[in-house]
Amino acid sequence: MSLRWAPDVTELPKVDLAVIGAGSAGCCAAYAAARLLGPGRVMLIERYGFLGGTSTAVLDTFYGFYTPGKEPKKVVGGIPDRVVDRMAREGEIMLRPNSYGAGTGVTYNPERLKRVWDEMTQEAGVQVLHHTLLVDAETDPDGRLRSVVLATKSGFYRVRAAYWIDASGDADLCHLAGYPYEKAGDLEPAQTLTTTFRMANVDLGRFESEGGKTMMLERMKDASELPRSKGSAHPMTIEGCIATVAVRVADVDATDVFALTEAEREGRRQAYVYEQFFRGRVPGYENARIVGLAVGIGVRETRRVHGEHRLTRHDCLSAANYEDRVLLCGAPIEDHRKNHAGGEETAWAYVPGGATYDVPYRTLIPKGQPNTWVVGRCFSATHDAHASCRSMGQTMSMGQAAGIASAICVQKEIAPQQVPIDRLQEALRQEGAVLEMPEMIADTRVWKVSQEMNR
Repeated sequence: MSLRWAPDVTELPKVDLAVIGAGSAGCCAAYAAARLLGPGRVMLIERYGFLGGTSTAVLDTFYGFYTPGKEPKKVVGGIPDRVVDRMAREGEIMLRPNSYGAGTGVTYNPERLKRVWDEMTQEAGVQVLHHTLLVDAETDPDGRLRSVVLATKSGFYRVRAAYWIDASGDADLCHLAGYPYEKAGDLEPAQTLTTTFRMANVDLGRFESEGGKTMMLERMKDASELPRSKGSAHPMTIEGCIATVAVRVADVDATDVFALTEAEREGRRQAYVYEQFFRGRVPGYENARIVGLAVGIGVRETRRVHGEHRLTRHDCLSAANYEDRVLLCGAPIEDHRKNHAGGEETAWAYVPGGATYDVPYRTLIPKGQPNTWVVGRCFSATHDAHASCRSMGQTMSMGQAAGIASAICVQKEIAPQQVPIDRLQEALRQEGAVLEMPEMIADTRVWKVSQEMNR
C-alpha cells in the first residue's frame, strides 16, 4: 500500500531488522538479534525516553518465570535471566508469592531496570531511537513491509528494513500495514486497565503485626468509597516502599485516544482514593504518601494479531504440546473484566497438575506475511489464552525467540515461516531458554545468579 500522507521525510540508512516498541519483548528481541548480527544492524524504536515499556513504566515484578503451586518449576530462561542477574548482583531483586496465586514473582527496582536495558542494548550494538512515534507503514502488494515513517522532535524519518518485529503492545505496526487482527471488546469484554502507584514511608513491621495482607483485604471489603473491594500492595526492593495493583478502569478501548485520555484521568483519581483509604484505615500507612504513579495507565489487552497459529484456551488448559515450541507457559488464565452486573470480576483457570503448555513459533508470525514477527501482548492468541500468556516472563521469551529467528532469516535470506525449527530451538537452548518442563522443583526463596549468564 502507499503511504497515506507525504510530509517532508528524511531517509535513514537501511537496517537488517527494525523492532517497533521497546518493552520487555522488544528489548529482548533487539538484544538477541544484535548479538548474532553485530553492531548497527538492528534498530529499536521507542515512544518513551527509556526502555522497558510496562516493565519500567507501570510494574515492578516479572511474572511467568515460575509455575504456580506448591512445587514450582522455573520455565523461563536465557536472556530474561541475564536481565534479572544484572539487578540481582546489585541487590535489586527479591522473590515473592503473588497475591492471588499466580506463582512466584520476581520483584525488582524499575528505575535500575531502565539502566539495565540501556546497558544490554548498548553492549549488543542496537541502534535505539527514543521519543519516536510510528505514524505510517508502506507495504508491497504481497504484504511485505517495506518501510515506516517515524515522527520525532527533529522531524519525520523513513526507516527501511529487511525484517520487522512488532513489539508495540497494541500491534500498531501490523495495524498500519493492514494485517488482520481482532480487537479486545469486539468479541468479549476487554480486560480492565490499571494505574499502578507507589507509596513511601510505610511501616511494614506495624502493618504485618496488625494482620498484614489478610487484614488489609478485609478492610477493603468494608470500604464503600473504594472503586473495587480488592487489590494488592506489596513491598518493593526499597525499604519502606510499596507498589500496588489496585485501580481498575473498565470498558475502555485503549486504541481510542479519547477513551484512553479519560482512562488516564480516572486511573489517577482512583489512585488517590486508595491513598486516602490506606492512610486512614490500614495500620502502618498513617504517614505514607504516593511518590510515583505509572507513566501511563497499564493496558492489558487491545489488538491481537491473527498469526499462523492462534493460541487458544484449549491449548492452555490441555497443556498442549507443539513441535515448534519456542517457550513454555504455566501461568493461569487471569482475566480481569467487569461482570454483567457491573461489578468487578477476575476469572482464574489453572493449567491442570501444575503443568505447562507449549507456545508455538507460529503464534509469532502474522498470517501469510513474509518478513514480520509479532511479540508481546499483541501476539496471536484468543482472549482467554492471551490472559494466560501475557506475563512478562513469556513476552520476554517471545522476543528472545523472534530475535534469534530474525537473525537466522537475515543470514539465510528466508521468510519467517521457513526458519528451520530444529536450528531455532537449538539456538534457544544454547542461550539458556527452557523448552522442556524441568524435573527439579525451583528454590523460590532467593534468586540465584547463574554463572553461565555472566559470559
